Amino acid sequence: MKLLPKILDLPKIHDPRGNLTFFEYPNQLPFKIKRTYWIYDVPGGEVRGSHAFKAQQEFIVALSGSFDVILHNGYEELKFSLNRSYYGLYVPPLYWRSLENFSTNALALIVSDSYFDAEDYIWNFDEFKFIKND
Repeated sequence: MKLLPKILDLPKIHDPRGNLTFFEYPNQLPFKIKRTYWIYDVPGGEVRGSHAFKAQQEFIVALSGSFDVILHNGYEELKFSLNRSYYGLYVPPLYWRSLENFSTNALALIVSDSYFDAEDYIWNFDEFKFIKND
């Protein structure tokens, strides 16, 4: 089964004191979380990411503000605008990803099914296309 990127809606519990949203495996996420990190204080015009993973899966949420996630599958580019904390983007392995157009005070939360492994990263786009299209 080929995994595709997709927006996942998350539960939104309405409360006059403030809303609450969560995610958990297996109800919302298709993988168990092994690593969590966040990106913040991104200066205007900067791009984060610009790499692919051989095996790692991720789920990306805009906890605050907004940003775009640009994915490339080796043939075409896909753009996802994240700007709500009650949905996020599932990113399967072997998708080139870049995060850009960060709004002021944007906060990107990323959870992964893998611990950090430098060997899993593909940093060169031509190498990525070769691996992806092989």
